[in-house]
Amino acid sequence: MNKPLFIVIEGLDGSGKSTAAKQLSEQLESLFPNKIKHTYEPHNPSCGGEYIRAVLEKRITEFHHRTLALAYAANRLDHCDRIIQPWLSNGKDGIVISDRYYLSSLVYQSRDGLSFESVMQLNELAIQPDLIFFMNVSNETCFNRLENRNQPQEIFDENMEETRRKYFAAIDFLRKTKNEKVIEIDGNGTVEETVEQMLDKIIGKH
Repeated sequence: MNKPLFIVIEGLDGSGKSTAAKQLSEQLESLFPNKIKHTYEPHNPSCGGEYIRAVLEKRITEFHHRTLALAYAANRLDHCDRIIQPWLSNGKDGIVISDRYYLSSLVYQSRDGLSFESVMQLNELAIQPDLIFFMNVSNETCFNRLENRNQPQEIFDENMEETRRKYFAAIDFLRKTKNEKVIEIDGNGTVEETVEQMLDKIIGKH
């Protein structure tokens, strides 16, 4: 490696992105020791993280979606300032892998009068990723993985097909407005097969 790399992994709930992010981080760590930072969003220790988790887990049920969008933007900027940017600029040529980032905000916060443009304005100071992997997984596979995960349903899990449509619209928006590099990954197979696809793209980039 000769430069830092910021990678984001995105996908529907149940797509397996968290498992893939963890395994990808472990495999990259074996190739580039002490250069890998695995993180996630919403980031609990960062600004507003506990509030966001409480909303997602339905422990807070009375909230305005604009408040939630602002909380996500603040959480992300704090996450960038204290975790992501220091790792990318510490002279290690480090790699940061984040489970979710602002593509998720475009999908889940663009409602109740908030457009894609409005959501991105809230996130205008967020660091732009070098690569975004979107794990495209069938609804059936997502449902099966959610059942096996045995965790409470979060507030945005309900309409999977509508969420998928918004993901593709948001990806198109990011490609056109920010020239984002978004790579679609077939995540229907094993986690090993999914991670192998990602590694091929990352190693090729370096």
